[in-house]
Amino acid sequence: MATAVTVPAAAERWEVRDWARRAWSLSPVLAVIALLLVPAVGGAEGGTGGTGTLADAASGLLVLISLMRVLRSGARPLTRAAAVVLGLPVLGICLAAITSNDPAASLPGVARYVQVFVLVPAAVVLMVRDRRDFAVIAWALVGLALLQGAVGVTQYLTGTGASYMGEDVRAVGTFGPTDVMGMATVVSYGLVVVTGIALGSGRGRVRTAALVCAGLLFLPLVLSFSRGAWIATVLACAIQLVLSGPRRAARVALVVGALAVVLVGGLGVGSAMVKERAGSITQVAAAPDQSVTDRYTMWAAAGRMWRSEPLTGVGLKGFPQYRDANASLALSSGSDTAGAGAAFQRQPLLSPHNMYLLVLSEQGLVGLLTVAGSWVALLVAALRRRAREARGAGGGDCALVAIGLLSWQLVDFLYADIGGPSTVLLSVVFGLAAWWSLAEVKRA
Repeated sequence: MATAVTVPAAAERWEVRDWARRAWSLSPVLAVIALLLVPAVGGAEGGTGGTGTLADAASGLLVLISLMRVLRSGARPLTRAAAVVLGLPVLGICLAAITSNDPAASLPGVARYVQVFVLVPAAVVLMVRDRRDFAVIAWALVGLALLQGAVGVTQYLTGTGASYMGEDVRAVGTFGPTDVMGMATVVSYGLVVVTGIALGSGRGRVRTAALVCAGLLFLPLVLSFSRGAWIATVLACAIQLVLSGPRRAARVALVVGALAVVLVGGLGVGSAMVKERAGSITQVAAAPDQSVTDRYTMWAAAGRMWRSEPLTGVGLKGFPQYRDANASLALSSGSDTAGAGAAFQRQPLLSPHNMYLLVLSEQGLVGLLTVAGSWVALLVAALRRRAREARGAGGGDCALVAIGLLSWQLVDFLYADIGGPSTVLLSVVFGLAAWWSLAEVKRA
């Protein structure tokens, strides 16, 4: 009897120690995630603008530490495929800066793009050793999402959120009213992660914990009132469901639908505002609100910039400079922000809120093929590895998490671009997905 009790207890203690050691080894990555809980100071800049947050500083330290580990080990840091795919954006970025009408003004954009899409993702790939390391970072994303979501729900319930339809009820977490997509992005990442874990794990405590977290994260995502995040999350989770099997997809869809009916329809959680926001998705052509009109106008302006410089674009950080010369009179001077502890201010529209059009207008076709081509290559590589792993009946949770995160980001880029404190988390997500897609995956 003593042995039957002691052995599981010893195994659990070893498991705790193993997770603690891994967390310490991955502390540079976890620090970037944790520091996103620190409230942002100042406005969030659009486009390629940097925000100078503590998380950005931690990402720089992460790159230095990963470089030191590589130099100390003397081993080849990345596979050939990983080096090519992660390094591909540098070509378009540097060419756009060199051919810019104002190369000096483009230098901050070069630094931001290289940080977000090259250096930090590569550093994350170098830090992750096996599937358990992957799991530590994935659950850290979930933890951040739960904390930010809890702040967001509290903001809605107490009327201390960002201003929306004349009321301070929009859930924005610690990101403030100038980065209303920050909390929505973080919560969406967490929801996609736990969906992948729940679908890819066997019955047990891990799946139960993932399902509980998914239920908790659904509410703050709804209360973010972010149409782009809603659409991207639905599509990413749908892709994960399809990859996990059609029967399971049907069952989960019914459960999620029932949960939505209970929370929004039965309990009336933000029902009027949620219905109005959801209904506006289908009204973008017939009766668009001003935010949609501004977005369409900036998309058209980005297209005109590209047509003027089709190969290399107008240059990094060039969109604000050329916006007025290419936009119609339908464009407003900016968007109103208030609430969540901040005074009313007019936030200028400095980007098209579409990452593909931002890259196309500022970097041209060369930039779009190299930068966006790198993202598509990651997704294709993730799908191919998923197919190989499925035949071997292993790694389903990692595959679904990586594919889900990549799918979410590529869809969200249709409605958003980089800018704001949450941008650095995007680079961690790309690194996590790149490890699964391109690294030599070790079984823990």
